[in-house]
Amino acid sequence: MSAPANVSASRLAETVGPEHFACDAETLAAYQVDGVMPSVAVRPGSIEEVAEIVRVAAAEKLALIASGARTKLGIGLPPSRYDVAVDMSRMNRIVAYDPGDLTLSVEPGCSLGTVLGALGEQRQFLPLAVPYLRRATIGGTLASGIDSPLRQFFGTARDYTLGMEFVGGDGNPMKSGGRVVKNVSGYDLHKLMIGAIGTLGIITRVNFRTYPVPASSRAFVAAFSRSNGAFGLRDRISQAALPLSTLEVFSPGTAALFSSEAASRAESAPLAAGVLSDREWTVTAEFAGVDVVLDRVERELRQLAEAAGADRVAVLASDQIAGAFGRKREFVPIALGSSPATVILKISVLPWRMNDVISQSGRAADENRLAWVAMARGVGAIYFAMMPGSRDEDARRRTAAAANKILSAAQSLEGHATIPWCPSEWKASLPVWGLARADFPQMRKLKALFDPQGIFAPGRFVGGL
Repeated sequence: MSAPANVSASRLAETVGPEHFACDAETLAAYQVDGVMPSVAVRPGSIEEVAEIVRVAAAEKLALIASGARTKLGIGLPPSRYDVAVDMSRMNRIVAYDPGDLTLSVEPGCSLGTVLGALGEQRQFLPLAVPYLRRATIGGTLASGIDSPLRQFFGTARDYTLGMEFVGGDGNPMKSGGRVVKNVSGYDLHKLMIGAIGTLGIITRVNFRTYPVPASSRAFVAAFSRSNGAFGLRDRISQAALPLSTLEVFSPGTAALFSSEAASRAESAPLAAGVLSDREWTVTAEFAGVDVVLDRVERELRQLAEAAGADRVAVLASDQIAGAFGRKREFVPIALGSSPATVILKISVLPWRMNDVISQSGRAADENRLAWVAMARGVGAIYFAMMPGSRDEDARRRTAAAANKILSAAQSLEGHATIPWCPSEWKASLPVWGLARADFPQMRKLKALFDPQGIFAPGRFVGGL
């Protein structure tokens, strides 16, 4: 970490105002990333201020890391340099909202809670049901690239982000996309910002498409003694093309996880009795609409579950869904809070290969004496959590051995795996961004194009970008 020269610090303080500039150790400790602290912190209040901060940083080769509520700063590698923390929490306005056009424009520091509250008044919502929902901000959610249970029906944030404004490495504000659904001009450069953990620029405004709140909803639960039955039902559901808003498969052990104190802290709504069992694999699906649609989907799900050999099925009414939905939305913080050294892998694989990769992952964890649970989204994204009982060297060694086997298994099945969450001190011995990628040269070129001075979160992304 290199301290900015006095002249640079003065320019930064002048840009945001002395009340929004800090250099004391107590304040800076809140912005540390994997134990690395910045030299100063600034809280810009406008796009113009963000642009000036970047221009100062580019001229002096200062490394910047932007953040909001800081719920996802643990994703990625430790920064190779970190001079200035750019706290975007002052830029927290809903800039424009047109319920009739189903469009919304917000600043990156706006919390998801604020956004969802404003949309709810108009019976609309945004499908960003992500972990740390009550604290997370728009900018951090998009930068992290974390997904939502609603991905099953609505896709990822790339599918309903219409446009974005951001500041690139030269300090100039840039725009991509637009504010309306019919926009077709320009390149979708803003989609590159989603999941880049702030290594390509600083997001300053986001335009979304919004959606009407459905009339009613139900949840369907089917339990199986073996994983192949559960994933067999997933395959049958996929072939039936049912309009499900969510679809997940949970491993045995998830019931205890979702009944834990960590789960109660993450989601206060109670979990309906009998939804999950620690001895069974469980398929959960949610669907929404008017009663005639709900009845048809429920009937077809029951038939599919019976054909797949389900041991039991259940249907939850609208007033029973919140606790179950909230827990699968908060799977990551619940798992992190359930072990002194939780390591969570995110595995992406073709959906019909999920049973194979989870079976191999489970064997790798078992061979290394590690407790584990898994949540598999119907689209092929798996969150596999290993939960050692301690944080000592033996636990690190066993966890690293299992993680390497899992990454190799995913690759052998034409998938890819990363380790978004693990103890900071273990990152040096874990392949955080997974095995080598064929597209890394292209990623390096994009980094050089967007950030020629290498000032945005250097070292944190794939290959140390």
